[in-house]
Amino acid sequence: NSLVMRRAMEYASAFDLTVVDHCEDLHLAEGGCMNEGLISTELGLPGIPAAAEDVMVARNLALSELTGARLHLAHISTAGSARMVREAKARGISVTAEACPHHFTLTEELVRGYNTHAKMNPPLRTWTDVQAIREGLRDGTIDVIATDHAPHATQEKQQDFTEAPFGIVGLETALSLTLGLVEEGVLSIEQAVQKLTSAPAAAFGLKKGTLAVGADADVAIVDQQEQWEVDPSKFRSKSRNTPFVGWKVRGRVVTTIVGGRVVFEASPVER
Repeated sequence: NSLVMRRAMEYASAFDLTVVDHCEDLHLAEGGCMNEGLISTELGLPGIPAAAEDVMVARNLALSELTGARLHLAHISTAGSARMVREAKARGISVTAEACPHHFTLTEELVRGYNTHAKMNPPLRTWTDVQAIREGLRDGTIDVIATDHAPHATQEKQQDFTEAPFGIVGLETALSLTLGLVEEGVLSIEQAVQKLTSAPAAAFGLKKGTLAVGADADVAIVDQQEQWEVDPSKFRSKSRNTPFVGWKVRGRVVTTIVGGRVVFEASPVER
């Protein structure tokens, strides 16, 4: 309901709050379970068109411009979304956007074989979309890298593709996949760190994501060179639903400190 969103933005603007939206036209996406296109047709699966995202991104940007509200677009996945955000920023609209590792590394091809670990929302798109998301991250159009962490029990994913729930676990692979963009030359290490830390904090007005004097002592110590293979049986999460099984990646968190307290240390076996 566009009127409800307009009112939400007006009220949020009055209190200097950020409005966050998962951009999806539910009528266009209704019943879909993967990206709409040739592959969905070949597999006989109902598709979710890129337009289902693009239409809502366009609407939200127009309402943000109208109301002056700060807007954050969650997990954008299409070339159209990236283009519209870039244009909106150039016009001075107060918008930030995020993308997830699966949307800058994987395509709809992974759905072949009816792999339910490749079912997420927004769905995996085309290589053209992946390239656009990467370019958006590179040029600053997309501010934040997020996980869209969505754990599910094994039996939930062991269903027909149309019946299985959307979502994958993303937390334990996000850092390494982001560092993969650094290895490929898409991002600098400074950009990668910013998109995982200070940029999301800034988007929501949080005094986080920095090592400045007086900031909360939230620190992740990372071994950038350590190589490891994604094995969901070794995840800390109780869920195993990842599409990255068997991927060889680089970079692992050694120690995590939250508020000055050590909350995680990698064991010798993990290292």
